[in-house]
Amino acid sequence: MTQTALPLSRFKVLDLTRARSGPTCVRQLADWGADVIKIEEPAGATDGFTGSRDSSDFQNLHRNKRCMTLNLKAPEGKEIFMKLAASADVVVENYRPDVKNRLGIDYESLRAVNKGIVLGSISGFGQDGPYANPPGFDQIAQGMGGLMSVTGLPGQGPVRAGFAITDTCSGLFCSMGILAALLEREVSGEGQWVDSSLLAASIAILDFQAARWTVDGVVPPQAGNNHPTGMPTGMFETADGYMNIAASGNVMYKRMCEALGADDIFADERFAKAKGRSEHRDALHDAISVYTRTRPREEWIAALNKAGVPCGPVYNIDETFADPQVKHLGMAAKVDHPTRGEMELVGQPVRFHRTPWQLRSATPEMGEHTESILTELGYSEADIKNLGESGVY
Repeated sequence: MTQTALPLSRFKVLDLTRARSGPTCVRQLADWGADVIKIEEPAGATDGFTGSRDSSDFQNLHRNKRCMTLNLKAPEGKEIFMKLAASADVVVENYRPDVKNRLGIDYESLRAVNKGIVLGSISGFGQDGPYANPPGFDQIAQGMGGLMSVTGLPGQGPVRAGFAITDTCSGLFCSMGILAALLEREVSGEGQWVDSSLLAASIAILDFQAARWTVDGVVPPQAGNNHPTGMPTGMFETADGYMNIAASGNVMYKRMCEALGADDIFADERFAKAKGRSEHRDALHDAISVYTRTRPREEWIAALNKAGVPCGPVYNIDETFADPQVKHLGMAAKVDHPTRGEMELVGQPVRFHRTPWQLRSATPEMGEHTESILTELGYSEADIKNLGESGVY
């Protein structure tokens, strides 16, 4: 398949992002075929959040892009950027809110050269309001958004999620907003400013846990590996590892007890109804564990699947990527790197059955495409040489 057949191949994106939230957003657009130009400072400072350029994290975030260096503080650099923006569809940035204004690349400035431009912005706490300007960081947003308060074992105290969940989700939310804005542009003919934040993302992904407060006035407690409201749904020890079982609801509960051969549990009046199973969740968990510890994990998974009870193994990451279904889904995608050779990056979880995503190229070297992009803009060889010698790129 050629790039022209990809879903977003007709769009050009200027990527001013760093760290994780912004690159996550742009990666979605790049993987689906957008012509992404990653713009970096000529100084080439190491990204402290995602490691060196050769790190697995950096390589995973910036694939499928072209890269140029540009000094946006130099008048000539700003002029080049605006020439790029005049023909671009999207600009994405995750500076602190006031930085783009100082650089003169805020939405109104971009709209002045291209009324169809969509600006995607990601910040720690929002583009305005009392916390607009402090720097944002994933774990700070996890704490402020309430996510840490519902994560971890009961009584353990707040626990962060095991990955940068607010960075990742704010990037995904922003990419959805950008795509919606591009669709709306087909009707209005105008672009618009789309913004997301780590704090808003942290709250939004709480979903039903947040709604328990907004609708019911309930402050959700920590529930550990058990589901907060539906029991028995949790992690159970087997003879050779751990597994998850999701058997809330009377039908699933009955099927689980039958598959386990746990007639005594099913007959226990404490567990007969959903309310009782929730009130006595620890006792129910302990009773089920007596059975699950007697046989290997795969035997229980086979028995429970046969009974129609949702279940599955609890893997380490290496086991995850060795799983045949994970392999079938293509969640480890191969790419050739000019110096590292063939390596595997993390695949896309969204499948297009007619125009699927592609891992077309590894993360580019710093400034790898600067001269070719300047040539596309109409600069001569002499112009490009002078711009380089004067520190514009």
